Amino acid sequence: MKLNRELFKEFKQYPEKVVQFGEGNFLRGFVDWQIDKMNKEAGFNGSVVVVQPIEHGLIDMLNEQDGLYTLYLQGIKDGEAVKEHAVMNSISRGINPFDKYDDYLKVAEQPELRFIISNTTEAGIAYDEKDRFEDSPKVSFPGKLTAFMYHRFKAFSGDKNKGFIIIPCELIDRNGEKLMRAVLQYSELWNLGQKFINWVKDANTFCCSLVDRIVTGYPRDTIKEITEELGYEDNLVDVAEQFHLWVIEGPAWIEDEFPTGKAGLNVKFVEDMTPYRTRKVRILNGPHTALVPVAYLYGLDTVGQSVDHQVIGEFIKGVMYDEIIPTLDLPEEELKYFAGAVLERFHNPFVNHYLMSIALNSMSKYETRDLPTLLEYLKRKGELPQKLVFSLAALIEFYKGKRGEEDIKLVDDSDILDLYNAAWGSFDGTEAGLRKIVMTVLGYEKNWKMNLNDVRGLTDAVTHYLVSIEKSGIKEALKEVM
Repeated sequence: MKLNRELFKEFKQYPEKVVQFGEGNFLRGFVDWQIDKMNKEAGFNGSVVVVQPIEHGLIDMLNEQDGLYTLYLQGIKDGEAVKEHAVMNSISRGINPFDKYDDYLKVAEQPELRFIISNTTEAGIAYDEKDRFEDSPKVSFPGKLTAFMYHRFKAFSGDKNKGFIIIPCELIDRNGEKLMRAVLQYSELWNLGQKFINWVKDANTFCCSLVDRIVTGYPRDTIKEITEELGYEDNLVDVAEQFHLWVIEGPAWIEDEFPTGKAGLNVKFVEDMTPYRTRKVRILNGPHTALVPVAYLYGLDTVGQSVDHQVIGEFIKGVMYDEIIPTLDLPEEELKYFAGAVLERFHNPFVNHYLMSIALNSMSKYETRDLPTLLEYLKRKGELPQKLVFSLAALIEFYKGKRGEEDIKLVDDSDILDLYNAAWGSFDGTEAGLRKIVMTVLGYEKNWKMNLNDVRGLTDAVTHYLVSIEKSGIKEALKEVM
């Protein structure tokens, strides 16, 4: 039997308070799960109308199951490996505006509607001047949203109490500001009038947000076993890790209407999300990037193996606690708590996170994720962070393309691969030759946005570690920084 309201005896209907652009795995495993918890634990009393942002999607399947789906959460929780599941009952229905555009606009007439949430991929928040007001629907997500807001503006005669709280989840910096800017551009393009423009600005609250949860989605490899376990068929099973974080930049009063705290959710309403974005990039993404060349050359293949390893595990903890955290400005206790949560996520026994999948474009990743820490550490401490410097040396060795006798399948932009092919191809086997390679890589300003040979002591330090790796191997070389 397929999952639906007849099968799920605890099914409840709630007023439609949220319009959500996007029906994919992430929103269902992150936002809709949180709304389900707020309904059960915080009296939110609201459901989600899901709008399919592209012509072909999951809306028909979602409606066949009455908006219901099973969410599996699996990972480290309170120090223990936990795998649990529940049926989510937060989605009321889905609408495909490509088939039922009038139904889509009619949702805007519902007085209790209050929130707009979206995740239309990083390219989704974009202005396209070819979008026309008479298109049904508009091509772009901001165009669809503008038309929806205009319909509401007219339906309620510009009532300022009928505006929205708009929280985009797209993984771009300042996503709320960019979405508002696009809506205002369409308002001008389509000559919707100054009164509407004023209503957009004054009656609506556009929030920037940062989302963090790994959602792996539909478990194709194990769906047969899961179906047997559940005892019903669910074409929308979703899988996510236990950890979640949502940072929303906006007025504190939003939480009065969106009571995440009462539901015990890890959601922060802040005046400025910049430190949290920096924290995520530096403490979560930075160690990943620093870990890859060191652990892979050491002979390991996954993140889990690496953090469990006696030597590499201590190396990555040292990067996080000794070199990254001292460069950040949030309270130390909060940073250490976040770092501990990150390590738990790295330990997740239900996920095989392969180092080579993280190795994609490692040069640009080091520039955005680890170089700022290296430079800030030098500025604050007057010395270089040795583990991050060692990782940089290991990265140069990694791009040689060999792990012992095994070829490393390097994946990066062609100019990066050409740079390393030329550098290692002309290597003469001497220490002076290694220094030349280091100077070539550190001087590649296209990647670093600067000449790293100008950073005090960096060329010598990286050369020293690269010489050690070449002469003694990664295991012996690593002992010096441990």
